[in-house]
Amino acid sequence: MSLTTAPKTGHATFLYSELATDLDHLQADIAFLGIPYGDAYSFAEIVNDQTNMPAAMRRATDRIVRSIERYDFDLGGPLYDGRPIRTVDCGDIIGDFRDLTAHYVKAEAAIRKIRAAGAMPIVLGGDHGVPIPVLRALDGDGPITLIQIDQHLDWRQEVNGVTTGYSSPIRRASEMAHVGEIFQIGLHGTGSARIEEVEAARAYGAQLVTSYEVHERGMQAVLDRIPAGGRYYLTIDLDGIDPAIAPGVAGPCPGGLTFPQVRTLIHGLVGKGRVVGMDVVEITPRSDVNQITCITAGRFVVNMIGAAVRAGYFDKATS
Repeated sequence: MSLTTAPKTGHATFLYSELATDLDHLQADIAFLGIPYGDAYSFAEIVNDQTNMPAAMRRATDRIVRSIERYDFDLGGPLYDGRPIRTVDCGDIIGDFRDLTAHYVKAEAAIRKIRAAGAMPIVLGGDHGVPIPVLRALDGDGPITLIQIDQHLDWRQEVNGVTTGYSSPIRRASEMAHVGEIFQIGLHGTGSARIEEVEAARAYGAQLVTSYEVHERGMQAVLDRIPAGGRYYLTIDLDGIDPAIAPGVAGPCPGGLTFPQVRTLIHGLVGKGRVVGMDVVEITPRSDVNQITCITAGRFVVNMIGAAVRAGYFDKATS
């Protein structure tokens, strides 16, 4: 039974990659996977605007990278640096209106197949519940240091009885034996967190880094706190970014991180250890302006890929 379905509109794939929905015979270095659906808190949120994000990201492809062979000044050359990197788009996880939890099971299975093929998964959300099945599937990659870019803490035990929704991914991650240190970067404003969630995060030992600390001290100071030689997973909620460059989110708030700050983090993580995967989540395409939020998220992905390629992640001797 197929776990994913091919995109139906706009660019058929993200960043001009090859379509590959047969995950049992996957051959790739990098695999994009759309996970449109989370775990809804209400009937109205079953198909929220975030479910349109993977399609919107693909549509923005030629705004994110004009063409694969072009010189990219973020990277110091073309995206793949002239190397034989195979990148595929695995399509989107299929939802089932008769079973609103089935897509998490399929998402976990898809990520396991991607990792079994030796590929780096890069996930296009969806709301911020989608890292939960992704992280579950990375239990063979531990110990993982979890790096979160977000406006919000995401440590709720439950909302409306739902424990795996977009307010709970970091709480759920903290319960996974293969997840170790957690760095939560870009916190500002208010979200679902109450005092008890902040206390729970601190009791776990999570490093809570406000956006203002980053603005005042710089991202390199944060990078210096992250242990070198680790295996990292990066989850980026676009509402943690300055709304001037990420307006298309459900909860925009001034004070977010800048693009250069996050670029510094991405390149720094790639250089000091091994990034095993990443996701970008929480874009609401209907409220986006000139695709700028998708372009911002896409440029984060481009910088991750370009840095990883140049660090030799996909060289035969190190794969």
